[in-house]
Amino acid sequence: MSKANILIVDDEADIRSLIVGILEDEGYGTGQAENAAQVYDALGKKNYSLVVLDIWLKNSEYDGLGILEKIKQSYPDLPVVMISGHGTIETAVKAIKIGAYDFIEKPFKTDRLLLMIDRALEAAALRRENAALKVQNERITELVGPSQVFQSLVATLDKIAPTNSRVMITGASGSGKEAVAHYIHKNSSRANASFVAVNCATLTPDSLEEKLFGIEQSGKIVPGLLERANGGTLLLDEVADLPMETQGKILRVLQEQSFTPLGGQMPVKVDVRVMASTAQSLEDKIESGEFREDLFYRLNVVPVQIPRLQDRKEDIPTLFDYFMTEISKNSKGSVLRPLSDGALVALQSYVWPGNVRQLKNLVEWVMATACQNGASDEPIQASDLPQEITQFVHASLKGDWETDMISLPLREAREVFEREYLLAQITRFNGNISRTAQFVGMERSALHRKLKSLHITTSEREEREENGEQSPYDRSLKTATA
Repeated sequence: MSKANILIVDDEADIRSLIVGILEDEGYGTGQAENAAQVYDALGKKNYSLVVLDIWLKNSEYDGLGILEKIKQSYPDLPVVMISGHGTIETAVKAIKIGAYDFIEKPFKTDRLLLMIDRALEAAALRRENAALKVQNERITELVGPSQVFQSLVATLDKIAPTNSRVMITGASGSGKEAVAHYIHKNSSRANASFVAVNCATLTPDSLEEKLFGIEQSGKIVPGLLERANGGTLLLDEVADLPMETQGKILRVLQEQSFTPLGGQMPVKVDVRVMASTAQSLEDKIESGEFREDLFYRLNVVPVQIPRLQDRKEDIPTLFDYFMTEISKNSKGSVLRPLSDGALVALQSYVWPGNVRQLKNLVEWVMATACQNGASDEPIQASDLPQEITQFVHASLKGDWETDMISLPLREAREVFEREYLLAQITRFNGNISRTAQFVGMERSALHRKLKSLHITTSEREEREENGEQSPYDRSLKTATA
C-alpha cells in the first residue's frame, strides 16, 4: 500500500530527481514543481500530505517563503519542510514563524531528510486526530433529561468537572458512561485539549499496551494514546477488563505521570486526567483477584453512578425528540414527528435492558421506517413501534380500537381499558402511586380504590411478578430483563 504523496519544489531538476528517488525508494508517492505557478497547479489537482520546498527559486513569481505563506493560507494543515543551500538562521526562523514544520540545509543526509518527513507527517496526523476528537466532543457532550434523578447527576458532574480529580463512572451497559466522561472533560480546564478513550475489553494485552504507551522501533516513535491525551483526558472504558499485567503499569503512570514507550529507553512525561468506566463490579473483581485494589483506589477518587433508563422514564420523551433531531441532520428526507400518547405510554412502560443506547437505536429504526419521504407529520403511534416494545400493551393504547374493543360490551370494554391503562401508568412511573395519581388526574386515595377494584394493587402486582403469573406487564418485565 502506497504511503503519503509528497510534492517536491525546487528549481534544479537534479535536486528534484534526487529527492524523488529517495522518497520513492521508501514507498512514497511524489510530485514535482519548479515555481509558484506549478505549485498551485499541483496542489489544486492532487491531495498531497507534505511539501518539500526550496527557499530560492529562479523564474518564479514568489520565492519559497512567499509560496509558504500562500500554502498556509489555503492549506493550513499541510506540513511544509523547507530546504536551502544558502540558508541563514534568520531565514530559518522566519520560515518556522510563517508555519514551516522544519528547515534543513543542503547538502542534506538522506536519513535526516527521511526522519524529518516522518516526524512532520506524524505531527500532522496527530493534529488531524485531535481536531476530529474535538469535533466529537462537541457532538457528544450534551446530557439530556429533565427528571430529578438525572438533573441531580448533572449537578454533581458540574461540581466534579472543574477539578482535576480522577473519576470512576459506573452504570449498566448503554446508560451513557462515555457521554458523561465527555461532559466532564468538556466542562473542565482541559476542554481545549484531547479527549481520548480506549476500550479495555476489545484489545489483547500486547495490543492494549502498544495502543496506550506507543512503540519505538528503529529510532521511530509511534505515539500512544497517553501521549496523544497529554494535557487532556484519557478514559479507560470497561476498565474491569484491563489485563493484570497492564494494571501495574497504569498504576505507575498515575503515580509518576510518566511512562516509557514499548521498545524505548527514554521516559515520556505527561499531564493527563484519567477517568475510568465499568458496567461490572470492581469490588467483586478485587475479591476474585482479577483487579488490583491499589489501582481501584487510585481510580475511584470520585465515584459517579449513572442511573438506568428504567429509573428516569420521565426523560424518554425528551430523549426521543433529541435523538430524532440529531439523526435527522444526517438523514435526508426524514420528517420529524411527535409521539402520540399511546406511543409514549408504550415507551415508558417498556423495560429498557439496553438503556439509552437501545432507545437511540429504536429512534433510528423509527426514523427509517416511519419518518421517511412522504411520511405523515402526524404523531407516531404505538403501532409504528417495534413489536418488542408494544407486544404487552393493550390494543386500546395502540390506537387499534376496532381490533379488540369494538366487540366488547361498554362496561367490559371500559374495565379492560382502565385496567390496562392504569397498569401501563403504574409501570411507567415505576410503581410510584403519587406520581401516577398526579399524572392521571386523580386523588391518591381515589386511585388506590380504583386499583383495588380492578385487582391491580401494587402489592398484588409485585406478588404476580414473584409467582410468575400472567399479567401483561409482569410478562413484559420478565421478557425484557431475561
